[in-house]
Amino acid sequence: MFRQFALALLLCTALSLTAQAQQPWNFAVSGDSRNCGDVVMPAIAAGVQHNEAAFYWHLGDLRAIYDFDQDFKQLATAGGAPLRIIDYENRAWDDFIENQISPFGNMPFFLGIGNHETIPPKTRTEFVVQFADWLDTPELQQQRLKDNPKDHRLRTYYHWQRGGVDFINLDNASPDQFDKDQMAWFESVLKADTGDPSIHTIVVGMHESLPDSISKGHSMSESAQGETSGRRVYSQLLGAQNNAHKNVYVLASHSHFFMDGVYNTEYWRSNGGVLPGWIVGTAGAVRRALPPAAGDAKAAKTNVYGYLLGTVNSDRTIEFRFQQIDEKDVPPEVVIRFGQSLVHDCFAANRQ
Repeated sequence: MFRQFALALLLCTALSLTAQAQQPWNFAVSGDSRNCGDVVMPAIAAGVQHNEAAFYWHLGDLRAIYDFDQDFKQLATAGGAPLRIIDYENRAWDDFIENQISPFGNMPFFLGIGNHETIPPKTRTEFVVQFADWLDTPELQQQRLKDNPKDHRLRTYYHWQRGGVDFINLDNASPDQFDKDQMAWFESVLKADTGDPSIHTIVVGMHESLPDSISKGHSMSESAQGETSGRRVYSQLLGAQNNAHKNVYVLASHSHFFMDGVYNTEYWRSNGGVLPGWIVGTAGAVRRALPPAAGDAKAAKTNVYGYLLGTVNSDRTIEFRFQQIDEKDVPPEVVIRFGQSLVHDCFAANRQ
């Protein structure tokens, strides 16, 4: 009888652990938080925390760099002192940490690189030095050394795994990407994923959308290297989906609007198939008009701020929903810090 009781207890424990492991969980993604990001990102942080996201993933373009961000200028000139561009460039990334990362508290914050992080005088090297704490978290370091015990270099591209999902952050922040080193790294990660039965889903995030998207005019299609290497990445992801039977999702920002179904184009319909893809460049940057073919997308919005909430289901499929941020969502302390006038302008204006 004791043996039967013990077996029953073990069975119940196993079933409980299985059910617990299969509980849906959330994560959040957006990018492009220059211009008004110091106002919008704290509101995103509050929404992400309310939705109990496991982490937040920023897809790049932290600050404008080529000119003053409106939010930065508001604080810097509040006392009447003039603002010099050299002072702005020296302080811009510290400002991002203080006003955009800090509101997330202890939530893991994964950071991608955008083209504005490579505008002179900024460089990739400076990005890695400035944001080393976020590029070498224990989770990322553990994954990097698991892949290669001799790999001690920090890079702007990396990946991490949670609950049967591999999240891959790529760097296409300049026209020379993806270069041969990043392609070799990506292909090794993808090969491992396709051969690993514990990995059911692959989520790839980057700043610019891959080539031949609905937002082709503002994507990797703008450079020869980008187009060639981006098409190669897309085709390999198609192989992971169609041949290895993995769930594949592709996320980007760069274009300052929200779009679901960004790869539903004639090119990809005729060249292998349409991957699920989203653009979510909605974290504070000046809003832009939708491209002419936006009607081919499943959904598209501009003149909005917000983030993409991903829910990982028990079968490791992911449901993505756009969570819009409105002026009323800005935390009171942010309104006090930046002033009601700027906060209102960020929502009523900040568009082209």
